[in-house]
Amino acid sequence: MDILEALSSRKSIRKYTDQPISKEMIQDLLRAAMSAPSAYNQQSWQFVVIQEKEILQKMAQISPKASMCVKAPLGILVCGDLGAAEAPSFWMQDCSAATQNILIAAHAKGLGSVWTAVYPIEDVMGGVRTLLQLPASIIPFSFVVLGYPFEKTLKDAHFHKERIHENQW
Repeated sequence: MDILEALSSRKSIRKYTDQPISKEMIQDLLRAAMSAPSAYNQQSWQFVVIQEKEILQKMAQISPKASMCVKAPLGILVCGDLGAAEAPSFWMQDCSAATQNILIAAHAKGLGSVWTAVYPIEDVMGGVRTLLQLPASIIPFSFVVLGYPFEKTLKDAHFHKERIHENQW
C-alpha cells in the first residue's frame, strides 16, 4: 500500500480479532512513531506498550472511550516527556504527530487502530498516571488501541473540496 492510499483509506477500527501482534510489528509501529516530525527535533515523547489483558481492562475502566481495548491485543500510550522538551509548549504537537504515524503505519501493515483521548481529560490522565506509575514529568497524551480488524471496512471518502480556500477565504 502506498502512502497516499494509506492516508486516504485509514479509518478508526474498534473491533479486533484475538490474533496477537508480533514484537517485530510493534517495533515497526514505534519506529514509525519516532519518525514523526518534532518541534526543534526535541522528540518529547515516550511510549508505554500494553499487552497485558488485566491492564487493558483497567484502561477501559479509566477511559470509557477506550472500552474496545478489552478485546484488543495491544494498546500504545503516547506520552509527552516534559524533561525532554526544549520547547515545552510544543510537546502536544510532537505527540500528535507520533500518534498519527502509529495509526497510518498500523493501517499500512493491515492492522486496525483507534486514537482515544487521554489529554486533557484530568480524571483519565490521573487514572492512567496511577495505573501505569508514570513519573511526574511524563504526561499521558493518547492511547492507541490496535489489533487485526474483525471485519473489512469500506473505504470512506474524507476529501471535501468545499473546505479548500485558495489565497483567501
